Amino acid sequence: MNFKSIKADRTTETRDTYNLEQNGTGNLFETIVVLSQRSNQIATELRTELGHKLEEFVAPTDSLDEVFENREQIEISKFYERLPKPHSIAIAELKQNLLHIYEEKGAAQPALERPEAAH
Repeated sequence: MNFKSIKADRTTETRDTYNLEQNGTGNLFETIVVLSQRSNQIATELRTELGHKLEEFVAPTDSLDEVFENREQIEISKFYERLPKPHSIAIAELKQNLLHIYEEKGAAQPALERPEAAH
């Protein structure tokens, strides 16, 4: 799943809890749990991806006196800062029916199947 291509809000928006409940599990609190699980997955993926992209800019020197300002590194960082927040992406995925929510027998809460694994 390429979460960068999903059109999600970049600003804070008041949500209609009834629509969230109906698009999700039918229970508002379970839907919020699933959205928080997915937003944690997205945040982890973003953090890992950004870390891999910035690794190539790490200088092998141990000197703290020299700080190099790399324009490309700054642009990469700004790109990730401009992306919608993980919770907004998770809500957009829910609205577009990209999340697959299922209940495990005996589980206290519904589980989330990653969109990549569903296809």
